Amino acid sequence: MTVSARRTRPALVAGLAVLGLLAAGCTDPRDSASDPGSIVLADAYEPETLNPIAGYSETGESKIHDGLFRIASAGADGRPRIEPALAAAPAEISADAREWTITLRDGVRFHDGSAFDADDVVATYRAILDPAVSSPLVSSYEMIDSVEKADGNAVRFRLKYSYAPFDRKLLLGIVPSEALATPAPVTESAMNNAPVGTGPYKLESWRKGSQLVLVANDAYWDGVPQVKKLTYVIAADDNTRAQRTTSGEFDGAWLPPKLAGTFADTDGYTVVAHPSADWRSVSLPAGDPVAGDPAIRLALNHAVDRQAMVDSILAGYGAPAYTPVSDAFGDYHDAAVTFAHDPAKAEQLLDAAGWQTGADGIRVRDGKRAAFTLMYFPTDILRRDLSLAFASDAKKIGIEVSLDAVDRPQFRPRIPADASLVGGGDNPYDPDTQLYPTLHSRYADHDAANPFRNPSGHRDAEVDAALDAGRRTTDEAARQEAYRTVQAEYAADPSHVMLVFLHHTYVMKDGGWTGTTPVLEPHAHGVTWGPWWNIEDWTRQ
Repeated sequence: MTVSARRTRPALVAGLAVLGLLAAGCTDPRDSASDPGSIVLADAYEPETLNPIAGYSETGESKIHDGLFRIASAGADGRPRIEPALAAAPAEISADAREWTITLRDGVRFHDGSAFDADDVVATYRAILDPAVSSPLVSSYEMIDSVEKADGNAVRFRLKYSYAPFDRKLLLGIVPSEALATPAPVTESAMNNAPVGTGPYKLESWRKGSQLVLVANDAYWDGVPQVKKLTYVIAADDNTRAQRTTSGEFDGAWLPPKLAGTFADTDGYTVVAHPSADWRSVSLPAGDPVAGDPAIRLALNHAVDRQAMVDSILAGYGAPAYTPVSDAFGDYHDAAVTFAHDPAKAEQLLDAAGWQTGADGIRVRDGKRAAFTLMYFPTDILRRDLSLAFASDAKKIGIEVSLDAVDRPQFRPRIPADASLVGGGDNPYDPDTQLYPTLHSRYADHDAANPFRNPSGHRDAEVDAALDAGRRTTDEAARQEAYRTVQAEYAADPSHVMLVFLHHTYVMKDGGWTGTTPVLEPHAHGVTWGPWWNIEDWTRQ
């Protein structure tokens, strides 16, 4: 059994809805005769670290590091493929998918000139699993039992259980073994701010809160990038970022859908929208007597007008969401699992459950008002607007939702108690990584290190069984059946109100670069994704 792969990165096939694709030959992000190989991009966020062991670029978007594998274009089913990067060939996988042997590419060097080999791979993954390192990724790689050098220039992973999508765990950037020789807490690592990788770019400078500059790796094993310099400017305010883009300060920027749409008719600019499995939902905590009530949860799923949210809040750049599985997952997606926008049905469900309309229009049962608080991040315009729309739709059926703008440090500890506007799709290249951390009951008691896993406290034995079956079998038909079961069981007793899947929106200057192609993006988007996700492959016209 092998993971099929090849180097080419053609455009995604039909099946991934893509809005605003770039026309061939109009993709120059920098029209500068004085510095034609330099591109300046603006984003709202900067990474907290540049160290893969600390969680940087788990889905392989780093320009500084290469993983054993990398994201490529879509296959026949519309889902992105995984192809070798530092691996020399597809993985050799045992019949039960518990042993993965990977031959490594020869002749690769790190930015510091040291040679890449099996020791670096072994050290990287062992560091993640080492309690002394305290990597935040340890739970994501808990299926690994051991990793060791194999015959020749190869490594062998042995897993605790069969895990079909393990190649999705091999996108993580590899770091030099020398940097990991002495186990220490990852928070103390020099690689957080001074990374060394094998990737197409290396770090030139990083002014925290201001900008990060990368320059081309002239010894890159897969060909020297023609874009020689990448400058990422941090501009947190959406409107300011849009204004500075208009003034010509940036060659491209990530912008929320409505702001991006204002550039649609602006000469010299192109609006690009990439599909994603990045969802937004209202997590309804099981412990809340109102938000955790099954009738309330089901009624709210019928009360919200998802299409109106897509049309107005997302300016059309998105799609309604009913479960965490979008149509980007091909045959794993069950199109029949939906919630009709039907406020009358929502009211009937509440009536039947004993929630009666009070004098002020808010429903009451046993003296308890149908009211709860919904948190959202105050700096996120999109989450704010979705929260407002949700609260409006809820009030129409007699449920009062009070909105609370909560900063991230205070947001996390309140997740088990209060409803929250959350996002997901961190690693959307397999339904396991899309669904398991969101719905499996093993996370229902809220790990303090990451309360965003199963934030609603979802518990369902049949969902658990199907999730476990889906990750442990290598039979494609059986996996599809398992994940369709998850969707059907979830819809019968939902713990979220899934709202929308986002199409991530970007604005870029037109010009003389070619090579852009769309890709299914994860939750963590921004200008390391968008039309620049494969910038190392771009060429001049």
